[in-house]
Amino acid sequence: MSEWTKYADQLTSQSRTASRALAIVDGAHKQKWLRRSAELLLTRADEIAVANAKDLEKAPEYGLNAAAIDRLKLNRSRLEVIAAALGDVASLPDPVGEIFDSNVRPNGLLVTRVRVPLGVVFFIYESRPNVTVDAASLCVKSGNAVILRGGKEALHSNIALHQVLRDALVDTGLPEHAVQLVQSTEREIVGELLKRGDRIDVTIPRGGKSLIERVSAEAKMPVIKHFDGICHVYVDKTADHAMALDILKNSKCQRPGVCNAAECLLVHADIAESFLPKAGAMLKDERVEIRGCDRTRRSVPWAKPATEQDYRTEYLDLIISVKVVDDVTAAINHIEEYGSHHTETIVTNDLSAAQRFTAEVDSAAVMVNASTRFNDGGEFGLGAEIGISTDKFHARGPCGLRELTSYKWVAHGNGQIRS
Repeated sequence: MSEWTKYADQLTSQSRTASRALAIVDGAHKQKWLRRSAELLLTRADEIAVANAKDLEKAPEYGLNAAAIDRLKLNRSRLEVIAAALGDVASLPDPVGEIFDSNVRPNGLLVTRVRVPLGVVFFIYESRPNVTVDAASLCVKSGNAVILRGGKEALHSNIALHQVLRDALVDTGLPEHAVQLVQSTEREIVGELLKRGDRIDVTIPRGGKSLIERVSAEAKMPVIKHFDGICHVYVDKTADHAMALDILKNSKCQRPGVCNAAECLLVHADIAESFLPKAGAMLKDERVEIRGCDRTRRSVPWAKPATEQDYRTEYLDLIISVKVVDDVTAAINHIEEYGSHHTETIVTNDLSAAQRFTAEVDSAAVMVNASTRFNDGGEFGLGAEIGISTDKFHARGPCGLRELTSYKWVAHGNGQIRS
């Protein structure tokens, strides 16, 4: 038996035991842990800063650019934000034990459906150390034990943060293995854990496409995931141009490197000549490279020609593909052909066009006259999220506390037997 097999056995065995204990912990005790964790993050800020400095020192060796290094940084003000987020999660309703459906059968049997934790979550993520705390808080709040595996770039920071979370578990009487961290950067341990479908109930990868493809290929348990965020903004013929420009700018330019940023602009042919020059000028001012179809380039001559591959690409950068379409049907067909079922928006003043778009576009989130950037747990009122799913089974869209639960049927009788 290899050392990684032994390590995976240890982690999963401890998590399984912790998950059974955590499933019956009441909401008050989980709130107490969240608030104690927030307190310890701030009282031990200097200790965390020392660990974070080690990661920042090594960051250039991993090829991180300035933006990635900045996301890695943990200073006092960022720890205060993380601590505040723990308080926000503490204030959310506890989903565990919620009876969300019930009926009384003709024989008097009371049948209910009750929310229960998933069990053990294996969460794999990259770079940003704040995700360590976010994921742990959501998993424990929803009654799940979690095994965390962060990126090598944040290893020292993650170890320091995990120690805080574990100490808070001990301080508040919760199972100390409810939150565990894989303290190795070796790829083999991930492979070993992905084999443990008998002990891990779900895996959630959060990172680049190559990571998610590997997890999907190797996992022996369900995976909550999305591969790409090829999100579309469709500007219909009745759209208010000023509104459409604002939505396009926010969708593409606010944070181009995130999964809910727009990657493709579709414009109705009837307004292409009037709208595209305005959109082109705005995007040019924002330093966005346009790759457009022939009809697009008639109105935006400086745009580069778009290839078939451009419409299938998640740029995660200041680049956008643009296509002129004949009508809403053509826009819907384009999204079905080239999209990733993540987030799409229509800008229109035509109610029937909006209704067709929302009914026929098969994506996790569909917006009407709003930015694609709103597909987010916090923005949708979930309080927080552990990721966004484009799957159709179990969870779709932002995954918050309720999406980290399942349910079981509980029936109450007074001696009924089936005839």
